[in-house]
Formats: sequence, structure tokens, C-alpha cells
Amino acid sequence: MSNDLVSNRKAFHDYEIIETYEAGMILMGSEVKSLKSHSGSLQDAYVIISGRDVILKNCSIAPYAQAAMFGHEERRDRKLLLHKREIEKLIKASQDKGMTIIPLAIYLSKGFIKVKIATARGKRDYDKRAAIKDREAKKAIDRAMKDR
Repeated sequence: MSNDLVSNRKAFHDYEIIETYEAGMILMGSEVKSLKSHSGSLQDAYVIISGRDVILKNCSIAPYAQAAMFGHEERRDRKLLLHKREIEKLIKASQDKGMTIIPLAIYLSKGFIKVKIATARGKRDYDKRAAIKDREAKKAIDRAMKDR
């Protein structure tokens, strides 16, 4: 997505993405301002389900300099907003062996800040090598077609 404020590019390398969801996020004003200036990171962030709440953990949003005393904690837990049936699907998916829920991106949609989350399965090292090999082969084919 081209209008991403923050993206987790490493997720596509480390995980096989099964299904994606769009979720709203409860934020403070200083967090919104900070995200709009692209001051966030999804490195090491993950999603947990606690009862009926979906929570984004370990997401870093840098403190907003102009917020002064009304700022926010950098790595606080943030509640995500989803429909009830989406939460139920996430609960079922997270109970499967080897499945996890990860954030892929934070972006603006119609003035609201949204998080794209995904159910994913971790890739093994040989899967990662195969993906790199396929990508290199595709680049070589594209180069050959371009030169032709």
C-alpha cells in the first residue's frame, strides 16, 4: 500500500500470510500526530487476544515533541477495534498450531488510522531460501525480456 505510515516489511520475509484484516486503533492525540509524521515502528510488534479484546503489543510510536506533558508512552498496549465475527475468526486461527497474528502496516483510511493485521504461519529457513530463489529467477526473466 502506498499510503502506509508505518510498515512491517520483515513480516513478509519471516511469515507466510494466510488472511488479512483491517482494524481500527484506539490512540491518543499525540500518537496520531506522531504517526502522521511517520514516527513509528512495527518491529517486534505482535497481536494478542485477551478475552474479547484484541491488543497490539510492543508497537513503538515515538513521543511527539510538541505534546510536552500531554504525551504518551512509546510502547504501551493499544486496543484494536474489529467486528465480533472477525474477532471470533482470529481466536480460532490463533488456536491452530504454528499460527500467530502479526501487524503488517499502519495507514490512513478516510482520515482514520487503521492497522492491517494478518494471521500468519512462520516460515522455515528453507522456505525463505526458496522464496529468495524464486524472486531472483523472476528478476532474471524480467531483465531478459526487457533486453530483448
